[in-house]
Amino acid sequence: MSKLKIAVYAICKNEEHFVDRWMDSMQDADLVIVADTGSTDQTVEKLRARGAIVHQIKVDPWRFDVARNISLQLVPGDTDVCVCTDLDEVIEPGWREKLEKVWTPQTTRLQYMFTSNFNPDGSRGLTFWKEKIHRRHGFRWIHPVHEVLEYYGEEPVHVTWEPNIQVNHHPDIAKSRGQYLPLLELSAREDPNDDRNMHYLGREYMYYGMWDKCIATLTKHLTMPQAQWKDERCASMRFIARAYKAKGNPKEAKKWLYKALAEAPHLREPHVELAKLAYLERDWPTVYHMAEETLKIKERPTSYIHEGFAWDATIYDLGALSCYELGMLDKSYEWAKIAIEMSPHDERLKNNLKIIKSKKEGIPRD
Repeated sequence: MSKLKIAVYAICKNEEHFVDRWMDSMQDADLVIVADTGSTDQTVEKLRARGAIVHQIKVDPWRFDVARNISLQLVPGDTDVCVCTDLDEVIEPGWREKLEKVWTPQTTRLQYMFTSNFNPDGSRGLTFWKEKIHRRHGFRWIHPVHEVLEYYGEEPVHVTWEPNIQVNHHPDIAKSRGQYLPLLELSAREDPNDDRNMHYLGREYMYYGMWDKCIATLTKHLTMPQAQWKDERCASMRFIARAYKAKGNPKEAKKWLYKALAEAPHLREPHVELAKLAYLERDWPTVYHMAEETLKIKERPTSYIHEGFAWDATIYDLGALSCYELGMLDKSYEWAKIAIEMSPHDERLKNNLKIIKSKKEGIPRD
Protein backbone atom coordinates (compact mmCIF):
# COMPACT_ATOMS: atom_id res chain seq x y z
CA MET A 1 0.00 0.00 0.00
CA SER A 2 1.22 3.48 -0.85
CA LYS A 3 2.65 5.61 1.93
CA LEU A 4 1.50 8.77 0.16
CA LYS A 5 -1.89 10.35 0.57
CA ILE A 6 -2.66 12.07 -2.74
CA ALA A 7 -5.47 14.59 -3.23
CA VAL A 8 -6.65 16.22 -6.42
CA TYR A 9 -8.14 19.69 -6.01
CA ALA A 10 -9.81 22.03 -8.49
CA ILE A 11 -12.12 24.97 -9.01
CA CYS A 12 -14.99 24.92 -11.49
CA LYS A 13 -18.11 26.59 -12.78
CA ASN A 14 -20.66 25.15 -15.23
CA GLU A 15 -18.49 22.32 -16.53
CA GLU A 16 -20.90 19.38 -16.39
CA HIS A 17 -19.78 18.13 -19.82
CA PHE A 18 -16.23 17.61 -18.51
CA VAL A 19 -17.09 15.83 -15.26
CA ASP A 20 -17.04 12.17 -16.31
CA ARG A 21 -13.86 12.42 -18.39
CA TRP A 22 -12.09 14.35 -15.63
CA MET A 23 -13.19 12.03 -12.82
CA ASP A 24 -12.16 8.99 -14.88
CA SER A 25 -8.61 10.35 -15.12
CA MET A 26 -8.45 11.25 -11.41
CA GLN A 27 -9.67 7.92 -10.04
CA ASP A 28 -6.23 6.92 -8.71
CA ALA A 29 -6.27 9.80 -6.21
CA ASP A 30 -7.21 9.11 -2.59
CA LEU A 31 -9.70 11.96 -2.69
CA VAL A 32 -10.94 14.58 -5.15
CA ILE A 33 -11.93 18.00 -3.79
CA VAL A 34 -13.67 20.64 -5.88
CA ALA A 35 -14.57 24.22 -5.04
CA ASP A 36 -17.54 25.11 -7.21
CA THR A 37 -17.75 28.86 -7.76
CA GLY A 38 -21.39 29.18 -8.77
CA SER A 39 -22.49 26.51 -11.24
CA THR A 40 -26.06 26.73 -12.49
CA ASP A 41 -25.97 23.45 -14.44
CA GLN A 42 -25.53 19.90 -13.13
CA THR A 43 -21.79 20.16 -12.42
CA VAL A 44 -22.11 19.84 -8.63
CA GLU A 45 -24.55 16.94 -8.75
CA LYS A 46 -22.51 15.03 -11.30
CA LEU A 47 -19.27 15.51 -9.37
CA ARG A 48 -20.83 14.29 -6.14
CA ALA A 49 -22.37 11.31 -7.90
CA ARG A 50 -18.87 10.37 -9.11
CA GLY A 51 -17.41 10.58 -5.59
CA ALA A 52 -15.90 14.07 -5.52
CA ILE A 53 -16.12 16.19 -2.37
CA VAL A 54 -17.69 19.44 -3.55
CA HIS A 55 -17.77 22.73 -1.65
CA GLN A 56 -19.80 25.59 -3.04
CA ILE A 57 -18.02 28.91 -2.58
CA LYS A 58 -18.39 32.52 -3.66
CA VAL A 59 -15.51 34.78 -4.69
CA ASP A 60 -16.60 38.38 -5.26
CA PRO A 61 -14.89 40.24 -6.80
CA TRP A 62 -13.64 37.32 -8.84
CA ARG A 63 -9.97 36.42 -8.95
CA PHE A 64 -8.42 33.04 -9.67
CA ASP A 65 -5.80 33.09 -6.93
CA VAL A 66 -8.38 33.56 -4.18
CA ALA A 67 -10.52 30.73 -5.54
CA ARG A 68 -7.55 28.38 -5.83
CA ASN A 69 -6.35 29.22 -2.32
CA ILE A 70 -9.79 28.40 -0.94
CA SER A 71 -9.76 25.08 -2.81
CA LEU A 72 -6.29 24.32 -1.46
CA GLN A 73 -7.38 25.06 2.10
CA LEU A 74 -10.14 22.49 1.68
CA VAL A 75 -7.51 19.75 1.23
CA PRO A 76 -6.94 17.87 4.53
CA GLY A 77 -3.77 18.81 6.36
CA ASP A 78 -2.46 15.23 6.46
CA THR A 79 -2.31 15.05 2.65
CA ASP A 80 1.18 14.41 1.29
CA VAL A 81 0.76 15.40 -2.36
CA CYS A 82 -1.66 17.85 -3.94
CA VAL A 83 -2.51 17.66 -7.63
CA CYS A 84 -4.13 20.84 -8.95
CA THR A 85 -5.97 20.53 -12.25
CA ASP A 86 -8.91 22.07 -14.06
CA LEU A 87 -11.90 20.06 -15.22
CA ASP A 88 -10.96 20.48 -18.88
CA GLU A 89 -7.68 18.65 -18.24
CA VAL A 90 -6.99 14.93 -18.27
CA ILE A 91 -4.09 13.06 -16.68
CA GLU A 92 -3.01 10.08 -18.73
CA PRO A 93 -3.34 6.67 -16.98
CA GLY A 94 -0.61 5.42 -14.69
CA TRP A 95 0.17 8.82 -13.27
CA ARG A 96 0.00 7.79 -9.61
CA GLU A 97 2.53 4.99 -9.96
CA LYS A 98 4.92 7.31 -11.79
CA LEU A 99 4.47 9.99 -9.15
CA GLU A 100 5.14 7.59 -6.28
CA LYS A 101 8.36 6.37 -7.91
CA VAL A 102 9.92 9.82 -8.10
CA TRP A 103 8.44 11.60 -5.07
CA THR A 104 10.81 11.83 -2.10
CA PRO A 105 10.42 13.23 1.43
CA GLN A 106 12.43 16.25 0.25
CA THR A 107 10.26 16.98 -2.81
CA THR A 108 8.40 20.26 -2.62
CA ARG A 109 7.04 20.31 -6.17
CA LEU A 110 6.86 18.00 -9.18
CA GLN A 111 7.11 19.13 -12.78
CA TYR A 112 5.35 17.17 -15.51
CA MET A 113 4.54 17.56 -19.20
CA PHE A 114 1.46 19.55 -20.16
CA THR A 115 -0.10 19.67 -23.62
CA SER A 116 -2.24 22.80 -23.87
CA ASN A 117 -3.74 22.07 -27.29
CA PHE A 118 -3.87 19.45 -30.02
CA ASN A 119 -3.50 19.78 -33.78
CA PRO A 120 -6.41 18.95 -36.11
CA ASP A 121 -4.86 15.54 -36.84
CA GLY A 122 -4.80 14.70 -33.12
CA SER A 123 -1.06 15.16 -32.64
CA ARG A 124 0.25 17.22 -29.75
CA GLY A 125 0.43 20.96 -30.18
CA LEU A 126 1.99 23.23 -27.57
CA THR A 127 3.63 21.01 -24.93
CA PHE A 128 5.73 22.23 -22.03
CA TRP A 129 6.74 21.63 -18.40
CA LYS A 130 4.18 22.52 -15.74
CA GLU A 131 4.34 22.40 -11.95
CA LYS A 132 0.93 22.20 -10.29
CA ILE A 133 1.73 19.05 -8.29
CA HIS A 134 3.11 20.00 -4.88
CA ARG A 135 3.32 19.14 -1.20
CA ARG A 136 0.37 20.15 0.96
CA HIS A 137 1.97 22.83 3.13
CA GLY A 138 4.03 25.90 2.29
CA PHE A 139 2.26 26.91 -0.93
CA ARG A 140 -0.17 29.61 -1.97
CA TRP A 141 -1.51 30.95 -5.23
CA ILE A 142 -0.74 34.54 -6.25
CA HIS A 143 -2.00 36.92 -8.99
CA PRO A 144 -5.63 37.49 -9.99
CA VAL A 145 -5.19 35.64 -13.31
CA HIS A 146 -2.44 33.53 -14.86
CA GLU A 147 -1.96 32.66 -11.22
CA VAL A 148 1.21 30.94 -10.10
CA LEU A 149 2.01 28.71 -7.17
CA GLU A 150 4.37 30.41 -4.72
CA TYR A 151 6.40 28.49 -2.15
CA TYR A 152 6.84 30.10 1.26
CA GLY A 153 7.91 27.05 3.27
CA GLU A 154 10.98 26.92 5.45
CA GLU A 155 12.59 23.82 3.92
CA PRO A 156 14.75 24.16 0.80
CA VAL A 157 13.02 24.04 -2.57
CA HIS A 158 13.39 20.62 -4.15
CA VAL A 159 11.81 20.15 -7.58
CA THR A 160 11.36 16.68 -9.05
CA TRP A 161 10.93 16.20 -12.81
CA GLU A 162 8.85 13.43 -14.36
CA PRO A 163 8.27 13.78 -18.13
CA ASN A 164 6.24 10.58 -18.22
CA ILE A 165 3.40 12.17 -16.25
CA GLN A 166 1.34 13.77 -19.01
CA VAL A 167 -1.58 16.16 -18.51
CA ASN A 168 -3.66 17.07 -21.56
CA HIS A 169 -5.78 20.18 -21.94
CA HIS A 170 -9.01 19.90 -23.95
CA PRO A 171 -10.51 23.38 -23.58
CA ASP A 172 -14.02 24.52 -24.28
CA ILE A 173 -13.41 26.76 -27.30
CA ALA A 174 -16.72 28.52 -26.71
CA LYS A 175 -15.63 29.68 -23.28
CA SER A 176 -14.97 33.42 -23.07
CA ARG A 177 -11.65 34.84 -21.87
CA GLY A 178 -13.30 38.25 -21.42
CA GLN A 179 -12.39 38.41 -17.73
CA TYR A 180 -8.67 38.00 -18.44
CA LEU A 181 -7.92 41.56 -19.55
CA PRO A 182 -9.36 43.41 -16.52
CA LEU A 183 -7.75 40.86 -14.20
CA LEU A 184 -4.38 41.27 -15.90
CA GLU A 185 -4.67 45.03 -15.61
CA LEU A 186 -5.45 44.55 -11.91
CA SER A 187 -2.48 42.23 -11.55
CA ALA A 188 -0.15 44.79 -13.12
CA ARG A 189 -1.43 47.47 -10.75
CA GLU A 190 -1.00 45.22 -7.72
CA ASP A 191 2.52 44.19 -8.66
CA PRO A 192 3.94 46.60 -11.26
CA ASN A 193 7.40 45.04 -10.93
CA ASP A 194 6.29 41.57 -12.01
CA ASP A 195 7.74 41.16 -15.50
CA ARG A 196 5.77 38.00 -16.25
CA ASN A 197 2.42 39.74 -15.73
CA MET A 198 3.57 42.70 -17.82
CA HIS A 199 4.34 40.33 -20.69
CA TYR A 200 0.96 38.63 -20.33
CA LEU A 201 -0.84 41.98 -20.24
CA GLY A 202 0.87 43.17 -23.42
CA ARG A 203 0.02 39.88 -25.12
CA GLU A 204 -3.62 40.26 -24.06
CA TYR A 205 -3.75 43.73 -25.58
CA MET A 206 -2.49 42.13 -28.80
CA TYR A 207 -5.28 39.55 -28.69
CA TYR A 208 -7.79 42.40 -28.40
CA GLY A 209 -6.25 44.38 -31.26
CA MET A 210 -5.31 47.21 -28.91
CA TRP A 211 -2.11 47.83 -30.81
CA ASP A 212 -0.79 50.97 -29.13
CA LYS A 213 -1.33 49.56 -25.65
CA CYS A 214 0.29 46.31 -26.78
CA ILE A 215 3.38 48.14 -28.01
CA ALA A 216 3.66 50.37 -24.93
CA THR A 217 3.18 47.53 -22.45
CA LEU A 218 5.57 45.10 -24.10
CA THR A 219 8.17 47.83 -24.58
CA LYS A 220 7.87 48.46 -20.84
CA HIS A 221 8.30 44.72 -20.22
CA LEU A 222 11.58 44.77 -22.13
CA THR A 223 12.95 47.59 -19.93
CA MET A 224 12.23 45.81 -16.65
CA PRO A 225 15.39 44.63 -14.86
CA GLN A 226 13.81 41.25 -14.04
CA ALA A 227 12.89 40.56 -17.67
CA GLN A 228 15.95 38.47 -18.46
CA TRP A 229 14.47 35.28 -19.96
CA LYS A 230 15.44 35.53 -23.62
CA ASP A 231 12.58 33.37 -24.90
CA GLU A 232 9.98 35.63 -23.30
CA ARG A 233 11.80 38.78 -24.37
CA CYS A 234 11.84 37.43 -27.92
CA ALA A 235 8.08 36.82 -27.71
CA SER A 236 7.47 40.40 -26.56
CA MET A 237 9.48 41.67 -29.53
CA ARG A 238 7.55 39.45 -31.92
CA PHE A 239 4.24 40.66 -30.54
CA ILE A 240 5.36 44.28 -30.90
CA ALA A 241 6.19 43.45 -34.52
CA ARG A 242 2.70 42.02 -35.05
CA ALA A 243 1.19 45.19 -33.64
CA TYR A 244 3.21 47.40 -35.99
CA LYS A 245 2.31 45.16 -38.92
CA ALA A 246 -1.37 45.48 -38.02
CA LYS A 247 -0.94 49.27 -37.84
CA GLY A 248 0.37 49.26 -41.42
CA ASN A 249 4.02 49.81 -40.55
CA PRO A 250 5.93 46.81 -41.99
CA LYS A 251 9.26 48.62 -41.72
CA GLU A 252 8.96 48.90 -37.93
CA ALA A 253 7.61 45.34 -37.76
CA LYS A 254 10.66 44.05 -39.60
CA LYS A 255 12.97 45.96 -37.25
CA TRP A 256 11.39 44.34 -34.21
CA LEU A 257 11.49 40.88 -35.75
CA TYR A 258 15.21 41.22 -36.36
CA LYS A 259 15.57 42.30 -32.73
CA ALA A 260 13.66 39.17 -31.72
CA LEU A 261 15.95 37.05 -33.87
CA ALA A 262 19.05 38.59 -32.30
CA GLU A 263 17.58 38.07 -28.82
CA ALA A 264 16.86 34.37 -29.26
CA PRO A 265 18.45 32.91 -32.41
CA HIS A 266 17.94 29.43 -30.94
CA LEU A 267 14.17 29.72 -31.44
CA ARG A 268 12.27 29.02 -34.65
CA GLU A 269 9.54 31.58 -34.04
CA PRO A 270 11.36 34.79 -35.07
CA HIS A 271 12.73 33.09 -38.18
CA VAL A 272 9.27 31.95 -39.26
CA GLU A 273 7.66 35.32 -38.56
CA LEU A 274 10.37 37.02 -40.62
CA ALA A 275 9.71 34.54 -43.41
CA LYS A 276 5.98 35.37 -43.26
CA LEU A 277 6.67 39.11 -43.46
CA ALA A 278 9.15 38.65 -46.31
CA TYR A 279 6.55 36.56 -48.15
CA LEU A 280 4.08 39.46 -48.02
CA GLU A 281 6.80 41.70 -49.50
CA ARG A 282 7.72 39.07 -52.11
CA ASP A 283 11.26 39.15 -50.78
CA TRP A 284 12.04 35.60 -51.88
CA PRO A 285 15.75 35.49 -50.93
CA THR A 286 14.85 36.41 -47.33
CA VAL A 287 12.03 33.86 -47.23
CA TYR A 288 14.43 31.18 -48.45
CA HIS A 289 17.16 32.19 -46.00
CA MET A 290 14.74 32.17 -43.06
CA ALA A 291 13.44 28.74 -44.11
CA GLU A 292 16.94 27.29 -44.18
CA GLU A 293 17.82 28.83 -40.82
CA THR A 294 14.56 27.65 -39.25
CA LEU A 295 15.13 24.06 -40.28
CA LYS A 296 18.57 24.03 -38.68
CA ILE A 297 16.81 24.27 -35.31
CA LYS A 298 15.88 20.68 -34.45
CA GLU A 299 15.07 20.81 -30.75
CA ARG A 300 11.55 21.84 -29.84
CA PRO A 301 11.46 23.89 -26.62
CA THR A 302 9.64 22.61 -23.55
CA SER A 303 8.48 26.01 -22.29
CA TYR A 304 5.05 27.57 -22.79
CA ILE A 305 6.50 30.28 -25.03
CA HIS A 306 6.87 28.30 -28.27
CA GLU A 307 4.15 28.32 -30.91
CA GLY A 308 2.68 25.68 -33.20
CA PHE A 309 3.30 27.54 -36.47
CA ALA A 310 7.04 27.16 -35.94
CA TRP A 311 6.77 23.37 -36.03
CA ASP A 312 4.00 22.64 -38.52
CA ALA A 313 3.95 22.81 -42.34
CA THR A 314 4.25 26.60 -42.45
CA ILE A 315 7.98 26.92 -43.01
CA TYR A 316 8.10 24.14 -45.60
CA ASP A 317 5.24 25.84 -47.47
CA LEU A 318 6.97 29.23 -47.40
CA GLY A 319 10.28 27.66 -48.32
CA ALA A 320 8.74 25.83 -51.28
CA LEU A 321 7.18 29.04 -52.56
CA SER A 322 10.45 30.94 -52.29
CA CYS A 323 12.39 28.22 -54.08
CA TYR A 324 9.81 28.16 -56.86
CA GLU A 325 10.18 31.91 -57.39
CA LEU A 326 13.98 31.63 -57.26
CA GLY A 327 14.03 28.83 -59.84
CA MET A 328 15.18 26.17 -57.35
CA LEU A 329 12.56 23.67 -58.48
CA ASP A 330 14.02 20.48 -57.02
CA LYS A 331 14.21 22.05 -53.56
CA SER A 332 10.77 23.57 -54.02
CA TYR A 333 9.30 20.16 -54.86
CA GLU A 334 11.05 18.52 -51.88
CA TRP A 335 9.74 21.06 -49.39
CA ALA A 336 6.25 21.10 -50.90
CA LYS A 337 6.03 17.32 -50.47
CA ILE A 338 7.04 17.59 -46.82
CA ALA A 339 4.44 20.33 -46.28
CA ILE A 340 1.71 18.00 -47.60
CA GLU A 341 2.94 15.12 -45.45
CA MET A 342 2.54 17.38 -42.43
CA SER A 343 -0.82 18.79 -43.56
CA PRO A 344 -2.33 16.12 -45.85
CA HIS A 345 -5.80 17.70 -46.14
CA ASP A 346 -4.70 21.13 -47.31
CA GLU A 347 -5.94 21.53 -50.88
CA ARG A 348 -3.86 24.64 -51.51
CA LEU A 349 -0.68 22.75 -50.72
CA LYS A 350 -1.72 19.92 -53.03
CA ASN A 351 -2.39 22.36 -55.85
CA ASN A 352 0.96 24.06 -55.26
CA LEU A 353 2.73 20.72 -55.53
CA LYS A 354 1.06 20.04 -58.90
CA ILE A 355 2.18 23.42 -60.19
CA ILE A 356 5.74 22.89 -58.97
CA LYS A 357 5.85 19.39 -60.47
CA SER A 358 4.59 20.65 -63.85
CA LYS A 359 7.18 23.41 -63.94
CA LYS A 360 9.90 21.01 -62.81
CA GLU A 361 9.04 18.51 -65.52
CA GLY A 362 8.60 21.19 -68.15
CA ILE A 363 4.90 20.49 -68.63
CA PRO A 364 3.03 23.58 -69.89
CA ARG A 365 0.21 24.78 -67.65
CA ASP A 366 -3.28 25.25 -69.08
